[in-house]
Amino acid sequence: MHEVRFNPLINQWIIVAKHRAVRPWRPEEKQTSFQCPFCPGAPELKHLDKWDVVVLPNKYPALIPNPPSVEQEEFSLYTKREARGIAEVVVETPSHEGDLYTLSLDHAVRVVEAYRSEVLKLSSLDFIEYVAVFRNKGKEIGVSLTHPHSQIYALPFIPPRIKQEIESFREYREKTGSCLLCDIVKYELNYKKRLIYSNDEFIVLIPHYAMWPYEVHVYPLKHIKSLRDFNEREIRALADALRVVTAMYTVLLERDAPYIMAFHDHPAKGSYEYHFHVEFYQPYRDKEKLKYAAGIEWGYWVFTYDGVPEERAVELREACRKTVSLLDDVMGRCFE
Repeated sequence: MHEVRFNPLINQWIIVAKHRAVRPWRPEEKQTSFQCPFCPGAPELKHLDKWDVVVLPNKYPALIPNPPSVEQEEFSLYTKREARGIAEVVVETPSHEGDLYTLSLDHAVRVVEAYRSEVLKLSSLDFIEYVAVFRNKGKEIGVSLTHPHSQIYALPFIPPRIKQEIESFREYREKTGSCLLCDIVKYELNYKKRLIYSNDEFIVLIPHYAMWPYEVHVYPLKHIKSLRDFNEREIRALADALRVVTAMYTVLLERDAPYIMAFHDHPAKGSYEYHFHVEFYQPYRDKEKLKYAAGIEWGYWVFTYDGVPEERAVELREACRKTVSLLDDVMGRCFE
């Protein structure tokens, strides 16, 4: 079954993909013979002689370019549509283990260039409204394969989180005449207590409005709507910031740290008030304890922050300083 169903209570589309229930779950952790589909020599990669970053179709896609037609139910409130879209995997390295920070800066730049290339290509398709670039890391997040990879979903609708951001950006522009995120960046650069790292193009910080204990955002210093608009300098600086954040989590937790990375980008079509940024959600609230989203979060979308963002920022700045001393080719500095 491939279809998209509409939830009339919250005006949100839900992707229904029955076949994804049978995708492999971390088979290398079991005592079975297993060939990683992302390692050199795998059937999916036999057509390539040498590579360092490669984009593949998702073997268990939630969305497909030519989905079967759907049959509508008689009840008018229950709306369905075809699950038309694209699901891709960005295999970031031939190495079976690692993270963005274990790549050289030049290699990480090629990963971000792959993101940008796919966003440009997929945004041009007439049935695509939004291209989501994200990275899941760790079994705590539910990652089924450990080989370093990111994912790209080209969606036939704009996600509700992005719709809400667009509305907030629009309202703020109409009220003040300026960009909401540009003003936040200016304030945080002056306030400094939540800042963690910066280079010439980006700042890394715990936002004043964080929901997860070690949630970290990456904001461009200048007003830029989309990854599609990045130049070479900005791509390199973003790759640098992503390496620092992912390494910082591992230093902080003293383990191979799990996280979610989500690019928040301008929709594929139209022209909206927007400011590109990247959000990281990390599930631990300290080195030993997970932060679970429970009743108040899942049932009502109201998050309770365990701790104080400004105090967590102190911990992350210390981890950042250790991180910068370990990484090669770091382009920026940690805040004191």
